[in-house]
Amino acid sequence: MADTPSRSPAAAPARRKSGRHRGEGQWAVGHFTPLNANEQVKKDDDGLNVRTRIETIYSRAGFDSIDPSDLRGRMRWWGLYTQRKPGIDGGRTAVLAPEELDDEFFMLRVRVDGGRLTTAQLRVIGEVSQEFARGTADITDRQNIQYHWIRIEDVPEIWRRLEAVGLSTTEACGDTPRVILGSPVAGIAEDEILDGTSAIEEIHRRFIGNPEFSNLPRKFKSAVSGSPLLDVAHEINDVAFVGVRHPEHGPGFDLWVGGGLSTNPRIGVRLGAWVPLEEVADVYGAVIGVFRDYGYRRLRNRARLKFLVADWGAERFRQVLEDEYLGRRLTDGPAPEQPVLRWRDHVGVHRQKDGRFYVGFAPRVGRVDGATLTKIAELAEQHGSGRIRTTAEQKMIVLDVPEEQVPSLVAGLEALDLRVAPSPFRRGTMACTGIEFCKLAITETKARGASLIDELERRLPEFDEPVTININGCPNACARIQVADIGLKGQLVTDERGEQVEGFQVHLGGALGLEAGFGRKVRGLKVTSAELPDYVERVLRRFQAERTEGERFAQWAARADEEALS
Repeated sequence: MADTPSRSPAAAPARRKSGRHRGEGQWAVGHFTPLNANEQVKKDDDGLNVRTRIETIYSRAGFDSIDPSDLRGRMRWWGLYTQRKPGIDGGRTAVLAPEELDDEFFMLRVRVDGGRLTTAQLRVIGEVSQEFARGTADITDRQNIQYHWIRIEDVPEIWRRLEAVGLSTTEACGDTPRVILGSPVAGIAEDEILDGTSAIEEIHRRFIGNPEFSNLPRKFKSAVSGSPLLDVAHEINDVAFVGVRHPEHGPGFDLWVGGGLSTNPRIGVRLGAWVPLEEVADVYGAVIGVFRDYGYRRLRNRARLKFLVADWGAERFRQVLEDEYLGRRLTDGPAPEQPVLRWRDHVGVHRQKDGRFYVGFAPRVGRVDGATLTKIAELAEQHGSGRIRTTAEQKMIVLDVPEEQVPSLVAGLEALDLRVAPSPFRRGTMACTGIEFCKLAITETKARGASLIDELERRLPEFDEPVTININGCPNACARIQVADIGLKGQLVTDERGEQVEGFQVHLGGALGLEAGFGRKVRGLKVTSAELPDYVERVLRRFQAERTEGERFAQWAARADEEALS
C-alpha cells in the first residue's frame, strides 16, 4: 500500500458540472475553481509555505508587516491565531471587522498527538510559557497545549526550542489534519484492548505536514484508542478508530466517520468495518482522501466531513472508500461495548499492567501555567517517571510511578492544587478559552468555570454523582456543550432589570459513551452568569431528589418535566 491514497487533486477525474449551478466545490467532480475567499487563499499559496515568511520577514519586521491573507489564514497552518484585543465586550463580537478584533499577539497551539509528552518536553513547554507567553499554557480538550500573548518576533525561537525536544505546531490549526487524539494510557492500562500508539505515529509520519493533505475543505479531527473506556470522544471526530475484539480476528478497531459539533452537531456513524492495527494508517489516509476530494468547498459552514457523510450515508461512504481509495473490501466487524465506568478521564491512582502505577489529576478547567507545568515535570522525575500524558478531558497523568512513590507524588500534586481525588465538579467541569482571548467569544468561561466549581463544592459537599458541566463562550462548541450533562452556551441574555448581560443558554442531558446523544434545550431557559451557581445547584438538587436507583443525570434530564429543569 502506498503512503498516500491513490487519488490526488491533480488526478481527480474531471466530471461534467451541473449546468444549473457550480455544485459544492468538490474536486472529485471537477470543481476546482475557488468558490469563496478561503479557498482562493489556499489556492494562491499552501499554508505550509507561510513558515518561511514568518522566519525571514514577519518576525524581523514585526506585526504590521504581515500580509492579511497570512495573518487570518495561512498562519493557522503553523498553529497561530491572532487573539482578541483586550476590552472588547461580547456584544461587539459579531459587529466588528477582523482587524478591529485582532490584537498584535497570538495564540500558539502545540500539537501533543496521543497526549504523549516526556518530562523533558513538558519542562520546555513550561519554560517557553514563562519566557514568551506571560505564563499561559492551557490544556485543551484535544490534548494540546495553548499559549497566549505570543509576539511574532519570538515565534522562530519558540519553534526552535519546541522542535529540539520533538514537539511542533505544524498543522495545529487550519484546514488540515489536526492533532490525533489517543488514549493517554495506551500501552500501560491493564484493561486495554490494544495499543494504538504505532498507528498514531504512522499517521503522523505520512500525513502531517504533507502537501498532499494540507488543503482540506475544513479542519479534520481524528482519534485512535484501544481503551474500553472510550476515552477520546470518538463520536465527535471526523474519523475515529475504536478498540474492539473481533470474534475471529482478535483485537482491532471499529471505524467511525462524520462526527462533529459546532452549530450543526452530528454523532459519527459506524461503517461496520474492523481494521487491524497495521492497516489503521492506510484507512485513515483513505478517509482523509475522500474528504479532500469529495468534501464541500462552496460554503464554509457546510465544509466539514459530517455534511458529506450525512448526505451520502454510511453505506455509500464505505463503498467509495473501498472502491476508489483502498482498492479492497474492509472486514466487517462488531461495535464497541458500552464502557463499564462513567468517568473516562483516568483521574486517580491506577495500576499499570507492568505493576507500576499511573496517577491522573485535575487542574481547574484546563487552566495551568508554565511554572506549574515545570513543577509537574520535576515531580514526575523525582518519583521515577519520565512520561506525562494529557487527556481529552483537560486533565493530566503521570505514568510509570513505583508503588512506594505514589503517596509522595500525590501529596506533591495536591500541594499545587492539582487534585488526584477531585470533587465531581472539579473533575467534570470543562471550559473553552472564552472572551479573555478568543475573537469569537461572547462570554467569559475559564474564570466563570473555576468560580462555579468553588461554589458547587461549598454548596453541595456531599454530591458524588458523575456530572459534566461544559462551558462555552460562543455557539461553536469547542467545549462540547451539546454532549455534556449540563452544557452552557455563552450569549447575551436579559437580566431582571431588562439589561443585556453575559449569560448562557442551557443544554441538559447530553452524553458520550453511554447512550451518546445531544442535550435537551428547554424553551426559554437562559441564565445570567451571576445566576449560574444558583441555577446549577437547583437543578442538581432536583436530580438528587427525583432520580431513581442508578439513574444517571442524562437519563433523568431526558424524562424530567420542564419545571424541574428550570
